[in-house]
Amino acid sequence: MAKPAGSEIKRGFKPIKTQRAFEAVCDQVRQMVADGTLKAGDKLPAERELAVRFQISRNAVREALRSLEMSGIIRNEKGVKGGAFIQAAENEHVAQAMQDFVHLGKVSLDELTEARLSIQATVVRLACERGTDAQFDRLAAIVEQTRIETDVEARYHCAVEFYQVLAEATGNRIYALFVGALSSILQAFVAGPNYKTLQETLIDSRHRLVTALRERDCDAAVAEMTAHLDRIHQHMQENAAR
Repeated sequence: MAKPAGSEIKRGFKPIKTQRAFEAVCDQVRQMVADGTLKAGDKLPAERELAVRFQISRNAVREALRSLEMSGIIRNEKGVKGGAFIQAAENEHVAQAMQDFVHLGKVSLDELTEARLSIQATVVRLACERGTDAQFDRLAAIVEQTRIETDVEARYHCAVEFYQVLAEATGNRIYALFVGALSSILQAFVAGPNYKTLQETLIDSRHRLVTALRERDCDAAVAEMTAHLDRIHQHMQENAAR
């Protein structure tokens, strides 16, 4: 249940005196999230009250709220109990930011792949060391589900779930955040000619990976994941060259 802004939160807002008032509002809200004054689920004061507390126009407040919503800091809900709420962290926002960088040409496909190889190698090693039998059982079940799926979209969802469970097995939520973001971005580059050929090697590779994890053979697990990602990278390069 969403929590209304308390007196501590209301006292945290300071009057703004700047030409770009909405940016200062955004900075204050971000700082209050960072220091714990605002938490996920907290409801911000009404637009009119924010304008009074910040001593700025309601138009500037609206602009700030739109900016914060686009950044994934808040969500706006309609209705009697609606308003602006602090948003829980979601990897979709990280993925969108990375995707924008790719589309704007600021990050290359090679850079993304290199980052994924490095991060995934660490994820697999930590999962091998820290993962539980129950998590490895989940991975095996996802592999079996992938095997029986024939729809490309369904297989994609299996892949997302597989990488997410693998990342969760590290016990580090930051890895889960980045793995999810990178997977969603790179998936757009995977589909194309020879996709079915690529999928033919997937199931055996997944089985070998899960077996290595169960045996706590970290080197073998990392090698298997790296070989799989190398095949994907080659496939994406070939598609990009077409």
